Amino acid sequence: MADRLYLSLWYPNFRLETLPAALAGVLHQFALVGGKRVSAASAFPINFAEPPIYQRIYVVDDNAPQVEQLAQINPASESTDELIDAAVAEATEQLHEDMAYEFEMHWQLWTREGQEPAFSPDAVDYDTDDEDEADLNATAPDPAWHLRTHTIRVLGFGPSFDVTGYEQNGHLLIDFGLDTPWVPEPLHPAPSLKALAETGLDETAQIHIQQNIEKLLAFTLLIEKNCGISSRLLWTESGEPLADKLIARLQRVH
Repeated sequence: MADRLYLSLWYPNFRLETLPAALAGVLHQFALVGGKRVSAASAFPINFAEPPIYQRIYVVDDNAPQVEQLAQINPASESTDELIDAAVAEATEQLHEDMAYEFEMHWQLWTREGQEPAFSPDAVDYDTDDEDEADLNATAPDPAWHLRTHTIRVLGFGPSFDVTGYEQNGHLLIDFGLDTPWVPEPLHPAPSLKALAETGLDETAQIHIQQNIEKLLAFTLLIEKNCGISSRLLWTESGEPLADKLIARLQRVH
């Protein structure tokens, strides 16, 4: 069964005033393996049941409709780092202990037909050349596999936000969405766990899953190397053995 995948990050001597720099650092690392720009930013007070007090959607289409709180950016005039830094600075301008700050970015992952990500039709991947993606999909060894846009959410928490606290979520939390790009569900369920283990994955599936895992591993290692964290934890929402399968695959690839 599909599960949500998270990465929790803790920092030594973490203080509220260091939160913007920590967020920007993680977003910079993601830009090295995925999309180059923040697509949306939000700030939530108290807990996620409350509506955001700040929300901004970033677009690069000059012909996009002028909707309230829809921001135009010009990627040709500013570097990736400058765009990320500007998005973080604006969202965290009002820095409070009882707030959480969320940033969305996109990346392309191999997905088997029938297991496409839950992606809003209004969302646009601004960092992918459509022709390049079409070429990759056309040359894929199995037409059932396609590169699809997936959204990640990077969240930073004030110490008084919600009741879960740093112990569970970390100072920063990365929400990768459903774990199916790394641990895909069988299209035809086996009658038992033993039968499922015996069927395994075909060679094409193994290639694409390994490529997805390599991208996830690269992002995780970049964070570990460049973000000054003290610890990290990769986990799933349910705590089911899917996490163990993923960790085992990561170790084999590494």
